[in-house]
Amino acid sequence: MRPWRRAASAALALSALTLAMSAEPASAGYGHEKYTFAVIGDIPYGDAQIADFPNVVEQINADRDVRFVDHLGDIKNGSTVCSDAYFQQIKADFDKFRDPLVYTVGDNEWTDCHRPNNGGYNPLERLAEIRKVFFPRPGRTLGQDSARVTSQADQGYPENVRYTRADVAFAAVHIVGSNNSMAPWTGNTAPTPEQAAEVLGRTSAVVQTVRDTFAAARRHRDRAVVLLTQADMFDPTVTNPSFADYYAFQPIVKAIAEEAAAFHGPVYLFNGDSHVYNSDKPLGTGSAWLRFYGLSTPASNLSRVTVDGSTNVNNWLKVTVDPSTKQVLSWTRVPFAQ
Repeated sequence: MRPWRRAASAALALSALTLAMSAEPASAGYGHEKYTFAVIGDIPYGDAQIADFPNVVEQINADRDVRFVDHLGDIKNGSTVCSDAYFQQIKADFDKFRDPLVYTVGDNEWTDCHRPNNGGYNPLERLAEIRKVFFPRPGRTLGQDSARVTSQADQGYPENVRYTRADVAFAAVHIVGSNNSMAPWTGNTAPTPEQAAEVLGRTSAVVQTVRDTFAAARRHRDRAVVLLTQADMFDPTVTNPSFADYYAFQPIVKAIAEEAAAFHGPVYLFNGDSHVYNSDKPLGTGSAWLRFYGLSTPASNLSRVTVDGSTNVNNWLKVTVDPSTKQVLSWTRVPFAQ
C-alpha cells in the first residue's frame, strides 16, 4: 500500500473512534400506524430526464400514500457541467415536492466536478455551493411541508440528518462514490491534502451519525433502522473489487456492521450509485464483503436496496412501513407515468 494511502486509511480508522452523542432525533410521530415514503436517486440524468423531472415530482405528489420523499443523490450525470444555474434549477424542482424531502448528496454534483467536462471546478467549492443551495435551513427538510430533522449543521455537515417516524429510526448520511471522494482529482496521482482532510472530517461525522442513530433507536426501542446514502459500498456489478477503490468506506462499513449486528431488529440500507435495482444482504454470513472489509462478525439483519437510476430508470421505489410486521419495511417499484 502506498504511504499516502496507508496513512489516510489509518487516519480514517482513528477518526472513526472519536465520537460524541448529539441531540435526540427529531420525530414527526405518525403513532404506530402504517405509512409510506418514496425513494429516488441518480436522477435526472440528461436533457430528457431533466425536462421530465417535474412530472416525476407530480406523480409522487399525486400518490396519497406517500408521507415523505428521499432522494439518494446524483442530481446530474457524471459528464455534465456542475453550474450554479443547474443547482438552482434542481432546487426549484425539489421545492415542488409537497411532502418533506430529504436529499442525500451524491458525487456527481461535487466530487467529480474536477473533470473537464464537468467544468473543471474545485470540488470543495462545489460542495460549499451544494450546502448553500440545498440546505438553506439546517434542521429542516426541503419540500413544501418542511419537517424538522436533527442535523450536524453545528459541525459543518447540515446534510447529515436523523429523524424518527413511527418506531423507525432514519439517518441520511453523506457517503459518495469515487471511493468516498478519495479518487484523485484531474491532474493529480493522489488525493490532495485538502481533499483528504475533507474526507477524514466527513467520514468521522458519518460514523458519529450512524452510531447516534442506533443508540437512539435502542433507547427508544425502535422497531427498525433505515440508512440512506448515495454510494454503493457493496456494488454487485463489480466482480473483482479492488481495495484501492473502496478503502475510504472501511470505517463506515465497520460502524454499520457493528451497530447492525448489535441491534435487535431489521436494518435497511438504501443506496443509489450503481444504477440497477438490487436487494441483498451484503454483510450476511458467508458474504465475500465481510472478508473484503476485514469484518469478523456478520450482520445478517442488514438488508440493502439499490434503486434504479441513470438513463434507464423508469420507476420510483414505494416503501411501506408497518411496525406490526416482523420485517417492518416492504417495497415495490412504481413505473413512471407515460
